[in-house]
Amino acid sequence: MTTVREFFASRLGIISAGAFIGIFAALLQYWGNPGNMGICVACMERDIAGALGFHGAAVVQYVRPEILGFVLGALAGAYAFGEFRPRAGSAPIVRFILGMIAMIGGLVFLGCPWRALLRLAGGDGNAIFGLLGLVAGIWMGTLFFKGGYNLGRSQHTYPSVGWLLPLLFFGLLILRLVFPPLPDKELSGILFYSLKGPGSQRAALPLSLGVGLAVGFLAQRTRFCTMGAIRDLILFRQIHLFLGIAALLVAAFAANLALGQFKPGFTGQPVAHTMSLWNFAGMVVAGLAFALAGGCPGRQLFLAGEGDGDAAVFVLGMIVGAAVSHNFGLASSPAGIGPYGMHAVIISLLVLVFIGYTMRQKLS
Repeated sequence: MTTVREFFASRLGIISAGAFIGIFAALLQYWGNPGNMGICVACMERDIAGALGFHGAAVVQYVRPEILGFVLGALAGAYAFGEFRPRAGSAPIVRFILGMIAMIGGLVFLGCPWRALLRLAGGDGNAIFGLLGLVAGIWMGTLFFKGGYNLGRSQHTYPSVGWLLPLLFFGLLILRLVFPPLPDKELSGILFYSLKGPGSQRAALPLSLGVGLAVGFLAQRTRFCTMGAIRDLILFRQIHLFLGIAALLVAAFAANLALGQFKPGFTGQPVAHTMSLWNFAGMVVAGLAFALAGGCPGRQLFLAGEGDGDAAVFVLGMIVGAAVSHNFGLASSPAGIGPYGMHAVIISLLVLVFIGYTMRQKLS
């Protein structure tokens, strides 16, 4: 067990995890998931919100098994290596708001940090602006860190607190099995299913869930995190986590080439728009929110799986943020940003600066 633990903590371990995610994200697209969206935490949580009827965007409604697998795989990894540590109590309302804002920014760009990398690996040039925005947002977050920004320490708590989100997601998996998609039906039991658009494009359940479980296990063991990779590079010049996201990008690019999925260009890219400024600005918002919360959306799922109740609150905030984005015209579409997307980006940035500036501890 010690040898396995040391492998996952090594550079080869983080590179292997990144390569696994990149290859299987490309394969999930090949097996049926939307273009350049083999894995996208923001998009998939948005789809889950739609499947539960939290928003009425009929083209993005599906309980994505990958997301459920991420949490349950991380739970298995944490228990297997004695790292399940139930904890909570670090500014939960702030983390809920940060989750909402992160989702709003992500849906202006149309993707999370993982999807930004996967879009670039698939040839989508618009992703460059999103990635630049992500780096800018995280850099802004490092300025708040240097100024003493801190949401406070979490406290050890009951094991049941750490089980709640995994149990909630296990319940969603049961609902997915009890109420499967029906031919030409938008509603199966209590779950909504898209009949067209990205929500209707999905790999088979066993493949989606299997990849999700494996990614959750690997990412929990290696601490894979896109935000952490960029933060550590900016603050400490450390490249350990960055090697993981570099491996994801290279592996996905190679897999897309092999599968005939690499289509370079800016126009006509799947589930993407060409408004460069708002691709950049949306990810500035998302990147800053991830930085202030302490992890990218994938990392928040993995932390929730190992018992972090504060990360679970962030995840729930993202799901609510998806509903807000689609119900209030904030989310983008391939035609461009939503009617109130511009307003949402500006207001979200102001809220994030308020949080970052006012929640600083005095430095001695």
